[in-house]
Amino acid sequence: MKALVYNGPHLKSVEERPKPTLEQPSDAIIKITKTTICGTDLHILKGDVATCKPGTILGHEGIGIVDSIGVGVTSFKVGEKVIISCISACARCDNCRKGMYSHCLNGGWILGNTINGTQAEFVRIPYADTSLYHIPEHVDEEALVMLSDILPTGFECGVLNGKVQVGATVAIIGAGPIGLAALLTAQFYSPSKIIMVDLDDNRLKISEKFGATTTINSSRNDATKLIMSLTGGLGVDTAIEAVGIPATFKLCADIVAAGGTIANIGVHGCKVDLHLEKLWSQNITIKTRLVDTISIPMLLKTVLAKRINPKLLITHHFKLSQIIEAYDTFGSASKTKALKVIIEA
Repeated sequence: MKALVYNGPHLKSVEERPKPTLEQPSDAIIKITKTTICGTDLHILKGDVATCKPGTILGHEGIGIVDSIGVGVTSFKVGEKVIISCISACARCDNCRKGMYSHCLNGGWILGNTINGTQAEFVRIPYADTSLYHIPEHVDEEALVMLSDILPTGFECGVLNGKVQVGATVAIIGAGPIGLAALLTAQFYSPSKIIMVDLDDNRLKISEKFGATTTINSSRNDATKLIMSLTGGLGVDTAIEAVGIPATFKLCADIVAAGGTIANIGVHGCKVDLHLEKLWSQNITIKTRLVDTISIPMLLKTVLAKRINPKLLITHHFKLSQIIEAYDTFGSASKTKALKVIIEA
């Protein structure tokens, strides 16, 4: 089968690999129909994720068709269409019983990280009963690729961690795909203001279409001053960091109101300073998290009810044979105006 393989920092290639086989009774082999590229894949290629070793097939998102199942799989049958969770959860360990599937002692974020992932024609899914979700009939399957990771991540790590509430003021720093996913799902709670901050005018225009009340290009404006002005000098109730660099985390710390929450989504590959000399007395909460994907069933219902349209995040389409071009497009978003790309296997 064809697969996109990580060969070390800044090195990737399309290679022929053997089709995966069942290794445990709880495994399923999924024939990939559609997958995508995540910002985390770009972090891996930069060398920011030490757990991903050269030779690993990348990718942790996608939908597909059940090709074969282990004898212990009871919830799925060969031929069924499924959403693949980016998190593999055994549902039995101490952390899973706490609802922290991302910290599953037997799984967690392993696809495209410590085991081969979804950017291939086939993928092996451990703990299939609790790591796959049925795809209902007569639904836009392309939109459901966004339920593997990006939409649950924006919702769980940004909106839920950020304690977004009715009437609250929210600032999302970073209008890339993950920030836009947080923007879409924050509106479940009817905040009074959603302020989007980015360097890219195109993404800010998209943010306005998605429901942002105010957009700020921080390359031309002092974002801190503008946000403090917009909030009467108080700051925002929730500051969501959706980039993963020191400057954007500092901005969140500068604009969060007393008693507010900073929700970090970004993958940080270098040291970030925490200025407790300014924050120690402010009653703020700083929340970090990996996505657990426990919200996939709920988000699927909102998609089916047409309360949210994750397909809005998709801008480009490629075949698996074009995946190198897809990476180039996704990695040069400021030029290509790419958000999420769909790759058909």
